[in-house]
Amino acid sequence: MVNKKIYQLNTTSVHRAHLSNSLPVSRTIVCVTMFVVFTIVCGLLLAARPSVCAGDDARWQLGWSDEFNGPAGSAIDSTKWTFDVGGKGWGNNELETYTSRTANAHVEGGSLVIKAIKETFTGADNITRNYTSARVLTKHKFSQAYGRFEARIKIPFGQGIWPAFWLLGDNIDTAHWPNCGEIDIMENIGREPSLVHGTFHGPGYSGGNGIGAAYTLTGGKKFADDFHTFALEWEPNVMRFYVDGNLYQTRTPADVPPGASWVFDHPFFIILNVAVGGAWPGNPDATTAFPQQMLVDYVRVYRRL
Repeated sequence: MVNKKIYQLNTTSVHRAHLSNSLPVSRTIVCVTMFVVFTIVCGLLLAARPSVCAGDDARWQLGWSDEFNGPAGSAIDSTKWTFDVGGKGWGNNELETYTSRTANAHVEGGSLVIKAIKETFTGADNITRNYTSARVLTKHKFSQAYGRFEARIKIPFGQGIWPAFWLLGDNIDTAHWPNCGEIDIMENIGREPSLVHGTFHGPGYSGGNGIGAAYTLTGGKKFADDFHTFALEWEPNVMRFYVDGNLYQTRTPADVPPGASWVFDHPFFIILNVAVGGAWPGNPDATTAFPQQMLVDYVRVYRRL
């Protein structure tokens, strides 16, 4: 936020000293000085102004949210979220078992905590893994076509750690992936602490061929050092991806391969998770500390007015 300062020019003494013989000159000097100062201040304010966000844009209206303000240690709101559970690799050769335990997902200090733990655990699917974590989603609870999807998140850091905030088409059980569509609002692989990815997937442009771009923090800063706001503005035939209010990519049907379908015209549900290992981030190594946790301050979904 820019600190706005109003500069006041005290010209009383100038006028009193030269009132008798230089009034036109002094007025000219004052006017020129005020114009210069005004120009400089306005220039600074415009240069520092971030891209518009839902918080200061009357065109968006909040329709669904979770602020995670429950008691410390409590389970997440079951009217809004459910869990994916199991240790089947999730199509990415991941190493964790996802659970619904509060040890892996709970509310604390006004945030959702998703915690990846190094432990030997056998889930209900009888698969034994050496890590546990959580994958929470709004499937069958909430989905929406179009709008602004926004979350304020502090992500974890480390080789083999893979946090994400993403959307899946709610027709996945019938259309299946990737025909249902997938929109990754934020993904990070722990070996790249200053970089996040925004990507979308559909038939003919999925997996390693997903379409997207990366956003990098400057000055050696890491996303794990503080909370950052990740957002998608999704409207018919356009998606805009933001980090901290900064627009870093805009995508349209013109970006999909020739002959491929744009499958982003129906409701999607929300997913938050921290994966361990997998084909993209690689596996944890001796440098990776556990437990790892992702903190989610809020998730908010807006509709265009």
